[in-house]
Amino acid sequence: MTDSSALKALEPLKIPKVADTVFEELHQQILSLELPPGTKVSEIEVAKALGISRQPVRDAFFRLSQLGFILIRPQRATVISKISEQAVLRAKFMRIALELACWKAAMSVISDAQIDDLELLLKEQANAVSANDLKGFHSLDDDLHRRICEIAGHEYAWSFIREQKAHMDRVRFISLTIGAAQRAYDDHIELLQIMRARDHTRLEPILNEHLGRIELTLAQIRDEKPEYFQE
Repeated sequence: MTDSSALKALEPLKIPKVADTVFEELHQQILSLELPPGTKVSEIEVAKALGISRQPVRDAFFRLSQLGFILIRPQRATVISKISEQAVLRAKFMRIALELACWKAAMSVISDAQIDDLELLLKEQANAVSANDLKGFHSLDDDLHRRICEIAGHEYAWSFIREQKAHMDRVRFISLTIGAAQRAYDDHIELLQIMRARDHTRLEPILNEHLGRIELTLAQIRDEKPEYFQE
């Protein structure tokens, strides 16, 4: 006979809600520009394409609107929001502040074995660059920065960084098409060399340059694709 007290100790299964799945799918398509700024989107069409009811799509649209990625206008078409230069620069400021703290904390505790593991991740990044796999590189780029937060003991910070940097990610993804993936990969090599050497003096300027380059990229992309940006 089963001991009911033992069953009470079990954690409930966490099954993703349909709305969460829809949110993640749309969020990824917006960040990767599969849904470019200015694109009209419809609850009905999305629900039909996914074979679900409109309610989870409506919930996902609301969450995306709260993040500033969808513009919901009563009696008018719902559209993917254009890129806000102000939001990108604000996200850059917050990301640099948080990640610098995490990288510094990680440097104090990271082991050579952990650096070896991160260098294996860089080999995957190199393969993605060679294959021109932009989505793959973008994901592996995030993996490196997320793991640094975890090693620092501040994995919760990554959730906040991920949410804030989403406004940077559309610009970052465009930049990958113009050679930024190779530059980012080169920066990652240098950053891990700095971590292995425990060189505190070089960490801040290199990380600032790595994460701050988005500002120069922003100006270049705005000139090339003005239709993607808010006036």
